[in-house]
Amino acid sequence: MKTHIVVVAGGVISGVGKGVATASIGRILQEHGFNVTLIKIDPYINYDAGTLRPTEHGEVWVTNDGGEIDQDLGTYERFLNKDVPKKNNITTGQIYHTVIQKERHGKYLGQTVQFIPHIVDEIKERIWHAAKGYDFAVVELGGTVGDYENVPFLFALKAIEREIGCRRLAYILVTYLPVPSHIYEMKTKPTQQAIRSLGQEGIQPDFIICRANQPLDQVRKKKIEVFANIATENIFAAPDLKTIYQMPLLLEEQGMAKKLLQHFNIPAKKEPNWDKWKKLVALIEKPEKKIKIAIVGKYLDIGDFSLTDSYVSIYQALVHAAAECDAGVTISWISAQDFEKDPDKLATLYEFSGVIIPGGFGSSGVEGKIKAIEFIRKNNIPFLGLCYGLHLAVVEFARNVCGWHGAHTTEVNKKTSYPVIDILPVQKNILEENNYGGTMRLGDYTAQLKKNSRVTQLYKNEQAVERHRHRWEVNPKYVADLEKHGLIFSGSYTREDGTQLMEFIELPYHPFFIGTQAHPEFKSRLGAPNPIFFGFIQACLAQEKVGQQKVKNKEKRSVSINTLR
Repeated sequence: MKTHIVVVAGGVISGVGKGVATASIGRILQEHGFNVTLIKIDPYINYDAGTLRPTEHGEVWVTNDGGEIDQDLGTYERFLNKDVPKKNNITTGQIYHTVIQKERHGKYLGQTVQFIPHIVDEIKERIWHAAKGYDFAVVELGGTVGDYENVPFLFALKAIEREIGCRRLAYILVTYLPVPSHIYEMKTKPTQQAIRSLGQEGIQPDFIICRANQPLDQVRKKKIEVFANIATENIFAAPDLKTIYQMPLLLEEQGMAKKLLQHFNIPAKKEPNWDKWKKLVALIEKPEKKIKIAIVGKYLDIGDFSLTDSYVSIYQALVHAAAECDAGVTISWISAQDFEKDPDKLATLYEFSGVIIPGGFGSSGVEGKIKAIEFIRKNNIPFLGLCYGLHLAVVEFARNVCGWHGAHTTEVNKKTSYPVIDILPVQKNILEENNYGGTMRLGDYTAQLKKNSRVTQLYKNEQAVERHRHRWEVNPKYVADLEKHGLIFSGSYTREDGTQLMEFIELPYHPFFIGTQAHPEFKSRLGAPNPIFFGFIQACLAQEKVGQQKVKNKEKRSVSINTLR
């Protein structure tokens, strides 16, 4: 079967859930037996997301083949339960960079290089390259339809439609219907404006998904139908949900698959079976028990607002693992700077069943994180350190257990007398050349795990393949001495030159104290949680039971004392 294209574009504001809508459409088509891939177009001029600040753009997602990508590709992978390669993220920067390189190398044979056809042809070529071999390619267009940056991509998509015909390409507009608090009426004007903007590019939406904080009513549907000249049954409601994983079920209930396949005039390949998905969604929505987890990070603030999108994959990995344990998670996002300003606030960590120190870069909040790790270690609170979290756990252990005063990472203190975390020589050369983009240790690496370690028990294997994104490593010079003091390096990766890079640490006599150089959150899926996160949630649940038992014992003692009185 030839590849069919589904284009998903957004209305007049970004952040309305195009990524979840795209992933949901992909999952629906997949459940009907089709081989599906998802593609994200980002109109920014950056070559990729690697140099973007998380508070500006959200989390940087890492693909198995080493791409630093928009976080929506993480949503795609979690919904499809399959790896999505870096070629499926297309940016304006990549397009112009490639066209200019081709011009410099004489690939255009003396032609005058112009927007049409050369930029448009490059966009089309990349879309077809990513879509090759699939029944369906769902293409999400970042930003909004009215953005100037999106004009080249809309033009290219219209050109693809002209080449393959309107029965092999469908346009879906995801639009937001606000309900102003002072009048409490759902407004359709933003949707009308988005439809008009699309029309200016010669595009008429075939379907509209209406995002709102409540379900779409018939009055609003009728307004949109009249303005857009689109049948009511092709307008879908997408209200706020308790979990994003409910979205494909909601769209399926409204007949999304049936309508899409009618548009393409093709039958489903199999009858969908949503039983397992529904069961997991039900567990997320109504868990039997709940646990409180703290994430102590730094990428939380932008102006007067707080953005937790910086750690979206960690949150989702916790949700996946908790669902397998019939539990729900309540996450508190704590700024590491709070512990630097007021160390007494460390006592608030007693309230949680587990604490995560996530990845990051730079010196901001570092001492607060180190103080938190010391508190966690001494008070037997389950701990998971991710990438930078592992680095700082090693620093804390070196300072407070080994007694190496001033031990640090050279990322923060280049003159430390104990550089327990240091940058590899090859990375030093890269930084000296100011070559920051796409030059970290990126993508999948295989760690060899130590027999009988906690990590080996969790993976049920003596190997673990996880994704990476970092420059600094545990300094091999200090590994033996750190182990003498009780820190276990339970996994390592051996480079071609024989250098061993430490991948996992753990403390044997702690309820759960594990750090990993990798980002295991990138390999977690609904129904297939990552082993490290699954083990962490199990430890948190055990910690919760211990806490509840302590409360009961305290109440019993109180009753006994009152009886004696």
